[in-house]
Amino acid sequence: MDLDAVIFDWGGTLTRWHDIDFHAESLALAAAVTTTGHDSALRDGSSLASSGTAEHAAALHGAGEVIWGRAREHQRSSTLGDLFDVAGLEHDPALLTAYREFWEPHTYTDPEVRPLFERLHADGLRVGVLSNTIWPREWHVGFFERDGVYDLVDGDVYTSEIPWTKPSPRAFRAAMDAVHVSDPTRCVYVGDRLFDDVWGARRAGMRAVHIPLSTIPPGQVGHAVGTPDAVVRALSELPEVLASL
Repeated sequence: MDLDAVIFDWGGTLTRWHDIDFHAESLALAAAVTTTGHDSALRDGSSLASSGTAEHAAALHGAGEVIWGRAREHQRSSTLGDLFDVAGLEHDPALLTAYREFWEPHTYTDPEVRPLFERLHADGLRVGVLSNTIWPREWHVGFFERDGVYDLVDGDVYTSEIPWTKPSPRAFRAAMDAVHVSDPTRCVYVGDRLFDDVWGARRAGMRAVHIPLSTIPPGQVGHAVGTPDAVVRALSELPEVLASL
């Protein structure tokens, strides 16, 4: 293949797409809010405590729209800490257990990933990951390690640790640096979103493969639609497609 590397999106690409109950997500996040002053008083009765949790969840849901909006419109990255800051709430990272448990069922690696990565390595290609995320690196690495594929990842970048998000070309350049390649024309990016992944990769000079299996919420659709170089409906189809690029 006339390629050096294949770089992948994470959610909806290396994991299979799941629809998410964002209200339930916000309630799980609210469990990490620390209680002081007025919040402590709310905890004195169960109904008041429920009210306080609902208020926190609503603030966190609104903050999520803000930080993902600035990622979409300005390619500005954020962290979980930024989410709580925008919501005007203090939190204890040690209390994020409920939030992680909420997401756990949605984090499992597609069973086709390991044989695919092994095939790509056998073909002399480097394998990378670039994910738009507010989660810390150790969470993502932990998911890959749990599922027995991290040993096949040559480099991975999570936007929570860099200033930019996809579709910024600088995010794609960071992923190229992570897998130690320099020519974007010799890289392919694989993802499920026509804005973040396909339009972004093409703008960065890469070729792009689209996996159209995700139901992207309307609020997460970007202002541009990229035209992929190829489309696959399963990761197992990728090696044959790459050979034709």
